[in-house]
Amino acid sequence: MKRTICSPLAPAAVGPYCQAVDANGTLYVSGQLPLVPATGEMPEGIEAQTRQSLDNLGAILHEAGLDYCDVVKTTVLLQHISDFGAMNAIYADYFSGSFPARVCYEVAALPKGALVEIDCVAVK
Repeated sequence: MKRTICSPLAPAAVGPYCQAVDANGTLYVSGQLPLVPATGEMPEGIEAQTRQSLDNLGAILHEAGLDYCDVVKTTVLLQHISDFGAMNAIYADYFSGSFPARVCYEVAALPKGALVEIDCVAVK
């Protein structure tokens, strides 16, 4: 069974996709840009942008009845790999104990000029 998840506390999709899909108890969350849901604006700097992306991810997880502890895999896209340490410090505040599997890539560009985008897979 497949169910679309949409949280009003996370930014709307900026293209033809949904925020997340729950497929038989596995939640696939689309990449979250660091957009403030109420304004559509982006905070300045990698730390604030990482925090906002993870807050957006958390809003979608909560809409699906999950939390960060249910995340089994994340993908982090960075505009500059030199931001890895700063992103990692913020990321560690959101995932404690048993960390999820993760990959992190430097990319040529992200939508809307973002410095970071994060997606995840979570299991109930």
